[in-house]
This record gives sequence, structure tokens and C-alpha cells, in this order.
Amino acid sequence: MNIILYLIIISLVVAGGFLAAFFWAVRNGQYDDEYTPGVRILLDDDMIDKNNKTN
Repeated sequence: MNIILYLIIISLVVAGGFLAAFFWAVRNGQYDDEYTPGVRILLDDDMIDKNNKTN
């Protein structure tokens, strides 16, 4: 029975760590870009063609 208590405590600590990392990422602007993901699929081919030209 004690091992279940330890596992619950450890899982809560890990979940708290992930929650803290998420809030840190949001506070530092990791999710601010709303435009680029929608057009990235349109821009990738042009970027690859320009970078791969050997002439």
C-alpha cells in the first residue's frame, strides 16, 4: 500500500513539473506566432528550392 502512495506523490511532482514548464513557455512567448504555422506549408518548397540551387 505504501508503494501506491509513493507513486501518486511522484506522479503529482512530475505533473507539476510539466505544468510549470508549460506556464514558463507561455510566459516566454513560445506560442505567440499564430500566422506562420498556417502558411508554412506554402513557403517550405520555395525555401528548399532557393537553398538547393547549385548554379
